[in-house]
Amino acid sequence: MRDRAGRTWLDSLPGLLADRLEQWQLDVDLAPGSLPWSGHGGIVVPVRREDGSPAALKIAFPQDEARVERHALALWGGHGAVALLASDAESCAMLLERLDAGRSLADVPLDDGAVVWGGLVRQLGLAPDHRPEWREFAHIAARAEQWSDELPADWDQLGRPFPRWLLEAALEVCQTRGTVGRRSAHDLLVHTDLHFLNVLARPGIPPAGAVPTAAGYAAIDPQPMIGEPEFAVAPLLWNRLADLPASQAGAALLRRCHDFSSAAGLDPDVARQWCIAREVENALGYAAQGRRGGLARSLWVSSTLAGKTLDGLPDPHALPEPGHDG
Repeated sequence: MRDRAGRTWLDSLPGLLADRLEQWQLDVDLAPGSLPWSGHGGIVVPVRREDGSPAALKIAFPQDEARVERHALALWGGHGAVALLASDAESCAMLLERLDAGRSLADVPLDDGAVVWGGLVRQLGLAPDHRPEWREFAHIAARAEQWSDELPADWDQLGRPFPRWLLEAALEVCQTRGTVGRRSAHDLLVHTDLHFLNVLARPGIPPAGAVPTAAGYAAIDPQPMIGEPEFAVAPLLWNRLADLPASQAGAALLRRCHDFSSAAGLDPDVARQWCIAREVENALGYAAQGRRGGLARSLWVSSTLAGKTLDGLPDPHALPEPGHDG
């Protein structure tokens, strides 16, 4: 929110919030001294509806990902994702089912997390049909074709910040998976940012001490696209690196890719390939921003998955989590 558009939106936010509270007959449900939940591009306020039931009011900065979120949530209908109760396209506002913001998949052991995550992905993987919402989503294969042109140019312009072989590994994925995905009969609606913190518990489910299941959780912030569902695995691999074992961390990363993919009925090798491409693209973005921690993390993950961890990188346990990489 550091540019003019972001500052203008922030200035308008109190008015947008007041308008939605009035139009949807909502009361703010914040404890005294508490602040709304906020992320990189939006704000979420706990509210009560006219009948007293809890909900969450989300107002997002009007960018492409935010504009299509309501369409994906409408298609999912609360199955695997947070339920959409109302939406307003002009203000990029949504009234959502209230989830337990204090309990996410980040707090669940990885073995149990794979079961939950896999179950959610199976629910989220809808096939395109006649409904008009499907026209709103970009295609993963088209994004891969775009990367085929952009990644080499960015790599060269940024002073070739990593070896060419890693760039070529990403380009091979873009050229093969992009072509296959473009004509695939198995393309689905994909939550492309399904990391651990974007899976929140439904209040009271499961009971304390019970084994977590997909029924007790829901996905948020989907950044939806259409394409191969294996594209969704990557954020699991660049998060929670500190949970990898002290020895043979690279092999454990590959096992994680296999375990979560298998739990969702996905192809682990296709998931591995997509993560290479996505992390190389991330690495170039971090290099352009001068974010050394993020760059090192993306290079460790992508090169490890490509079969040859780059020399000179920090131990994975010393790498920052996304959002804390400066």
